[in-house]
Amino acid sequence: MATSQAFPDADMPPLAFFEATADGFEPLPFANSAWSPTMINGPAVCGLLARALENAHCPAGFLPSRLTVDMFRPPQKATTTVLTSVVREGNRIVVADAVFRQGEQDMARATAVFLKLSEQPPGERWTRDAAPVPPEVPPADGPTVPLWNSNGRPDGWTGRIGDHQNSGHKKLWQAPISAVLGEAPSPFVGAAIIGESTSLLTNWSEEGVGFINADLTLALTRPGEGLEIGLEADNHLSADGVAVGSATLFDRRGAFGTCVVTALANAQRAVNFGKGYRHPSERLAQ
Repeated sequence: MATSQAFPDADMPPLAFFEATADGFEPLPFANSAWSPTMINGPAVCGLLARALENAHCPAGFLPSRLTVDMFRPPQKATTTVLTSVVREGNRIVVADAVFRQGEQDMARATAVFLKLSEQPPGERWTRDAAPVPPEVPPADGPTVPLWNSNGRPDGWTGRIGDHQNSGHKKLWQAPISAVLGEAPSPFVGAAIIGESTSLLTNWSEEGVGFINADLTLALTRPGEGLEIGLEADNHLSADGVAVGSATLFDRRGAFGTCVVTALANAQRAVNFGKGYRHPSERLAQ
């Protein structure tokens, strides 16, 4: 049986991607990218943008229902600011934009759609039969090291990422760390942080991850429940160095969202999770 593990306390950097300062947001060690030691990772970018949009523009009684993030420049380990603006503010829908800025350059942009909650219409609608199933672990009471699953592993869920470098069907289960130090991630921010790993789960082969995603589109039907969020790969399609990946977000209640990414081939700098690779929580604790 898998065991959900809290991050170790000894010598562990802050469990957040950024620290808020008077100048903006300073990246912390967990924001480091696997692609380059000078870059910030995708979950950090998506989490910070989701946080800014939700805090500034989501009215009471509305659901953060969609987040689209375009990552068109590699974000660096540098002071970051986030600027937001309202596109449309109606009775049942609010649309807002945000930019992820470093210096004078925009590195990424995002659009969020907030929809007013109401009653379900009558009638039955088709949905997939096989809902994702979380691992058999006790509920977490704080951020946890991710658990991974692939059908190439006979023992199922494990906390060692290198166990799952294969061509199998991938899943992830984790209580995410914070986007900003001192703030627990909201369900929306947590979904954005975990959902960005759609690229990892759908583009991961026995040779590592050879595609780097240019975006994330996250669509939610309800907030996640509890601290933990699961992500199950649905499909990978690719041709001529361009990939599309889709995945389902789920919690202990069931599925609650869909994620889609597009990605470009990056084979010369592929991330290899085999050959002794360790999760950042293991490396940073030493």
